[in-house]
Amino acid sequence: MRIRDWDRNLKVRLFGEAAINITFWMFFPFLTIYFTESFGKQTAGLLLVLSQVFAVLANLMGGYCADRFGRKRMMVISAFGQGFAFLIFGLASSPWLDSAMIGFICFSLVGVFGSFYWPASQAMVADVVDEKDRSHVFAVFYTSINIAVVVGPILGGIFYVHYRFQLLIAAALICMLLALLLYKMTRETAPADKNKLLVTEGKKKAWHSVLTDQFKDYSVIFKDKTFLLFILAGVLVGQTFMQLDLLIPVYIKDVMDKATLFSFGDWSLTLVSEQVFGLILSENGFLVALLTVVITRWITKFRERNVFILSSLIYAVSIFMFGQTSSVWMFVISMAVFTFAELMTAGIQQSFVSKLAPDHMRGQYFAAASLRFTIARTIAPLSITLSLYVGYDWTFILLSILALLSAGLFFIMFERFEKEELELKKPAH
Repeated sequence: MRIRDWDRNLKVRLFGEAAINITFWMFFPFLTIYFTESFGKQTAGLLLVLSQVFAVLANLMGGYCADRFGRKRMMVISAFGQGFAFLIFGLASSPWLDSAMIGFICFSLVGVFGSFYWPASQAMVADVVDEKDRSHVFAVFYTSINIAVVVGPILGGIFYVHYRFQLLIAAALICMLLALLLYKMTRETAPADKNKLLVTEGKKKAWHSVLTDQFKDYSVIFKDKTFLLFILAGVLVGQTFMQLDLLIPVYIKDVMDKATLFSFGDWSLTLVSEQVFGLILSENGFLVALLTVVITRWITKFRERNVFILSSLIYAVSIFMFGQTSSVWMFVISMAVFTFAELMTAGIQQSFVSKLAPDHMRGQYFAAASLRFTIARTIAPLSITLSLYVGYDWTFILLSILALLSAGLFFIMFERFEKEELELKKPAH
């Protein structure tokens, strides 16, 4: 399915979100270092956990609101909210005010609004794209994000230290522009017959009734044991890939001051630790942008069970490799292995969720599925605090073990899923 054949909603999102992501990745990878230096490892780790607790709650509300109020409305509100949070963050990093705590609060708000945006945006794709094309469309969006991951950290390595204020203001303006584009140029895609109004017998429901209904809906989802195993396995393996912008930059900064990348005679290319991190992050983004669509197309030829399990095993190997080296070239090799694990499931995981989700609950299923990331990110900052007590070696080993456990859970999950599929295919008597 070519991009020119896409629904206009998706075209507007693709190009608008690409602009936001490039700006965002110019400063986001360096924020863990910024908060760690401002608050210390232990406090920073705990604060990052707290910010993700709010993101988890917002993620649940986001799926509920996407199904109740519509995809478009939630995306417009979320994009504008992110823009406002970036604006205040910028002012807190300006020549007139320098407050890491205000910056942290705004960083948390950006995560909260992002958690409202994500389920609505994923549900919109499922609304307007046929099932046979969804893996491809999700892969293109994933590629777009990773083009930003290539370009952003490279530019950020140049501009972030001296122009953080300007970068944050640019992010604020671009988010607000996306909100305007979404408002003016997109249409609502939520199924009209399933989009329940928040009224009972002509009367508006009280807020506590809305929340009660929401948790009832989620209780139905979590009674789906196959789906629950999918989330739990995702949370465990998420402890590895969430370290990409948490433990790994702090580790690189601690184990190296400078590194020589190339040397020819009297000439050499030397990078400081932040630039080494920017390099491997850009490598990850470059490989994903280059190979996501190709590998997604190739990987769909294999059984989903084998793909998910092997991906977890490769994540375990890659995170173990990271913890055993302080060489810039070994970091590059470890990142290549890490990226292959990421690419294996990049396009198929959202398609798998859409198989499990009833049409009228897509927003909530996608929101619940994203708990793999929000819960994983909630727990992941504890690795920074853990490294203070057990050291980096054991921290990376424990992360590898969690990835291995996720492979086991994926095996159990697909045993259930395939058995359920066979039951559904049996002719009724």
